[in-house]
Amino acid sequence: MAEQLPYKPKQGEIPTDPGVYRFRDPAGRILYVGKAKNLRARLSNYFAPLRTLHERTRRMVTTAASVEWTVVASDVEALQLEYMWIQEFSPPFNVRYKDDKSYPFMAITLADEAPRVIVTRNHRIPGAKYFGPYPKVWAVHDTIDLMIKVFPIRTCSDASYKKAMATGRPCFPGQIGRCGGPCSMKVGIEEHRAIVNDFVAFMSGGDERFTKELTRRMREASAAMDYEAAAGYRDKLQAIDAVLNRSALVLASDMDADLFGIAEDELAATVQHFVVRGGRVRGVRAITIEKELDISGGELVDQVIQRAYGGASDADIPRQILVPVLPDDATELEAWLRERRGKLVSIQVAQRGRKAELMKTAALNAQQALMLHKTRRTSDYVARTQALTDLQEALGLAEAPLRIEGYDVSHLSGTNVVASMVVFEDGLPRKDQYRTFGVPETTDDTDSIHQVLMRRLAYLDRPEENEPPEPTEAALQDGEVVTTRRRPRFAYPPQLLVVDGGKPQVEAAARALADAGHEEIALCGIAKRLEEVWLPGEDFPVILPRTSEALYLLQRLRDEAHRFAITHQRKRRKRDISTVLAEVPGLGDARIRALLRHFGSVTALRSATEDEIAQLPGIGPKLAASVHGHLAAR
Repeated sequence: MAEQLPYKPKQGEIPTDPGVYRFRDPAGRILYVGKAKNLRARLSNYFAPLRTLHERTRRMVTTAASVEWTVVASDVEALQLEYMWIQEFSPPFNVRYKDDKSYPFMAITLADEAPRVIVTRNHRIPGAKYFGPYPKVWAVHDTIDLMIKVFPIRTCSDASYKKAMATGRPCFPGQIGRCGGPCSMKVGIEEHRAIVNDFVAFMSGGDERFTKELTRRMREASAAMDYEAAAGYRDKLQAIDAVLNRSALVLASDMDADLFGIAEDELAATVQHFVVRGGRVRGVRAITIEKELDISGGELVDQVIQRAYGGASDADIPRQILVPVLPDDATELEAWLRERRGKLVSIQVAQRGRKAELMKTAALNAQQALMLHKTRRTSDYVARTQALTDLQEALGLAEAPLRIEGYDVSHLSGTNVVASMVVFEDGLPRKDQYRTFGVPETTDDTDSIHQVLMRRLAYLDRPEENEPPEPTEAALQDGEVVTTRRRPRFAYPPQLLVVDGGKPQVEAAARALADAGHEEIALCGIAKRLEEVWLPGEDFPVILPRTSEALYLLQRLRDEAHRFAITHQRKRRKRDISTVLAEVPGLGDARIRALLRHFGSVTALRSATEDEIAQLPGIGPKLAASVHGHLAAR
């Protein structure tokens, strides 16, 4: 692989102004959109030597064929332009959102002549005011049933309303006391509009004012011995208390805030968005994010805030936004939100008190949602069976692949190469049979895959490794001899091998199968960029539908192999750092980080000369000699 990209701009071409940049593929499609306070400094990260880039970042820049940028006047304008282009082009390497569409909303159709309250999952009704989302449909209906006792507004359909207004006869819900609109013939249009405004104000957090007002009216009616009216006000107060009891007071009663709890791993993230109005949680939204590039927590928060408020009305933007970590451009985000809301907006990290406790709750919910996202479909027996059947048909297999092994290669800047093997049986992971491999010497990913598969396939030719071994121990239990047996290392041969990658990786794996004499084992690869499935010897990939259970199974297998490889590599790296570099006198954490950032790993540092080590800032000849001598002695 070449060390530099052919489309890398010449030195000095990239400006140092704020702006937005776009990577395009050979067909001109936009692959990634990003913003920067300093375009030159930001883009230089993408044009570093390819071996130093993160795996997914390297995949993006090598897929691209050009880069272009647009200079803007300020950081806030860069943020606005980035959001606009992401929404317009949906670049495949930007984070992708999957909103949880299962949650229902309460909506007030304010654009109607006589607004009505409805339960809906459609978030695009013109002029509607939304509350929620709610966890269950029955929760919305229960809330509406209580609310219309206090604020009797229209609930009937548009057809019933038009018929009632044309004939002068109340609509059926109005006849049974379930509709309080003008169609019930009890109130006029203007009076009804005033009640609707009170309904919206209460749901937006103004509950204290209505409670005080109803309490005052109840006492006045009681003092005037109008007990029937007093009983009506009492019932309304009880309905308000029932609504409020459904959402406990979690913050100060005058607090309006949105809180984002986030849980993430290398490939995905989940967000729990708590909507707090009047100190109470009025709604919760769950969002799942697929990450194509390796982004920091601050960058993820930046993207989540842009997505949450980019198309929001000013009334939906609170005065305070609580996040787990501040993004680098928090000041610009606050200015952008202030411009949209017309009032001050602050972005803060919840550090203590009630806010921190609520943040822990949101983060816990996000972590559970992430686990659920990864396991929901694999726990479904029907879905697993369908996945294996679809996979058999798509790959042309003689039988369904009941045992599948997935392989991934991971490295740190071209060094510290490790590989993982994960096993799925009947569509479920068998973690007790996962394995990791160290790859001491390799030229590239394809060579690593060939080496690892040759080592794994060698066990298929050792019957003693696959058959139950002789007893290793004997013990007397209840008068009988009980034997314990050593578990086979690689117990069963797979029906299908899956490698992470495209055609080159699949061809390397096919060579290993041929060299090992096990061409009876089926093979495929799944490429991350477009989720293409490659078969050996084919010039074009197999494209599975996005909704295919087979594709989901392959994705989960590939992602699990990647996670397992990354986890193993990090453990090795941590062990290397703690047991090798930390033992060098005078070498602290900051210098260890500088050395690893420059050389990539302890292995690469061990092969460096004293002069090469001494060239780093903060490491003189004496310390360089100490580092070199210590590593050489190990």
